[in-house]
Amino acid sequence: MIYENMPRGAQNFPEQSMLTLEKGEDLIIRQCSGCGTVQTTSIPVDYYRDVIRAAAYSTEMSTFRRQQFNDLNSRYDFDKKKVIEIGCGRGEYLTLMNQAGWDAYGVEHLQTSVDHAMKTGLRVEQNYLEKSDTRLNGAPFDAFVIFNFLEHIPDISRFLSAIRANLTQDGIGLVEVPNFDMMLRQSLSTEFIADHIYYFSESTLRRTLEINGFDVVESRVIWHDYIISAIVKKRQGLDFTGFTHHEKHLRNEISSFLDETGKGRLAVWGAGHQALATITLTGIADRIDYVIDSAPFKQNKYTPASHLPIYGPGILDDDPVDTILIMAAAYSQEIANQIRTRYGGKFQLAILNETGLDVLAR
Repeated sequence: MIYENMPRGAQNFPEQSMLTLEKGEDLIIRQCSGCGTVQTTSIPVDYYRDVIRAAAYSTEMSTFRRQQFNDLNSRYDFDKKKVIEIGCGRGEYLTLMNQAGWDAYGVEHLQTSVDHAMKTGLRVEQNYLEKSDTRLNGAPFDAFVIFNFLEHIPDISRFLSAIRANLTQDGIGLVEVPNFDMMLRQSLSTEFIADHIYYFSESTLRRTLEINGFDVVESRVIWHDYIISAIVKKRQGLDFTGFTHHEKHLRNEISSFLDETGKGRLAVWGAGHQALATITLTGIADRIDYVIDSAPFKQNKYTPASHLPIYGPGILDDDPVDTILIMAAAYSQEIANQIRTRYGGKFQLAILNETGLDVLAR
């Protein structure tokens, strides 16, 4: 959609002397065909980093925030938590947070707002999360809040990454944005404004938060249907230590098996990815005479990285070994049965499976 000659913004109103130069601009609204988010592709307003809140002058809103903060104390244990408000303006809500028992901090770009907040004794830093590695004074924080500011941010991914980087490992947050579901339902074209780059529905807000490292705990509509309010948690990184333990166990088990079988000749049956990785990870390449594989396109080639020759099954007749280590995943038992049928107990066999090494009786 294109809205022609729209206001350039909802802040920095022109004075009479500026009217001859002041003019509107076209507002272009698009929906992403990938994630579904609605946004403007027009140039962002020049004050997008700054927060000026008219809502702060509302007694009803102040009462609502007090109740909301107390509710967060009881449901998510915000009490005594070290909380940072992203885009705190003049610190209007920071005072309410402190009154609710929070250890409240704020970050704001507009210097005059920062100065005002600090004069009232609030802890506010002049900064903006421009880069994902931006670090704030007082970090890491236990929690964060951001009220109707995310929709102003041109690079949301970088911005959310910076928030995440300033949180403790189990950090939690409250994210609120204008409710585009209501705009769409009621066809409220008057809600489009150059200040807002993004127009989030509940689903696109959730998607945006999730692809940027947050799990959405709950999401609901508040404040006369105008605001989407989401509780999020910093997503925990996966624990990869199990891979290290498994590699060590595998290396020790295979090494012990080969030591017990003596210094006889060894073949590995299987040139699939599991076998190739195992040969490299366990460091047994120098103990292997060759690799066997039934796939013709692999035969008479060499294993990547370990550079072992690969032959077809017939090599066991021409150049027999003492031990065969079978690494063929779900086909391993079938291969073992074929070897036993053809050669009986001639070879010592062992199968590498998901739990470790299974040594077969002769």
